[in-house]
Amino acid sequence: MAHTKEQKASARNLYVNARQSATVIAVTIGVSPATIRRWKSDSKVSGDDWDLARAASSMIGEGFDSVVGEAVDHFVVMFQSTMSSIKDNKEMAAPDRVKLMASLTDSFSKMMTSAGKSSPSLSKLGIATDVLKLLADYIREKFPQHSSAFLEIIEPFAEKLAQDFRQ
Repeated sequence: MAHTKEQKASARNLYVNARQSATVIAVTIGVSPATIRRWKSDSKVSGDDWDLARAASSMIGEGFDSVVGEAVDHFVVMFQSTMSSIKDNKEMAAPDRVKLMASLTDSFSKMMTSAGKSSPSLSKLGIATDVLKLLADYIREKFPQHSSAFLEIIEPFAEKLAQDFRQ
């Protein structure tokens, strides 16, 4: 039985973005789990690794970003507390306090830079994937008559995107 491009695109979307299993996807779109596994394998050979896309997709959401956000929140609380302790410590010589404050400020700057770099929502693939999701939702909502054309274009484009950002 021939399967449509829409089914394959839907399967990829359900696997990558909805994080569903091959069995659940198969039932949802009306194909066998073996077909889902074959599509996944064929796509990987052609440069579109569904597992890699899934990992990038999961990092875009609240999962990893919330971990980074929580780490930043804790650091900011410690930064403020430590900075106050240094300022209020009258037994410490002023030049020593200034040194410690400068060091702490440098640590703060490095923490914020590191958090920005490690936050997947700031990565190129993460941003590109997010934009594609927004575009798909927009087309689905505002131009449903163009959904088929979008799916026809987006599948090979998603493969190219995955290849380009892995380089």
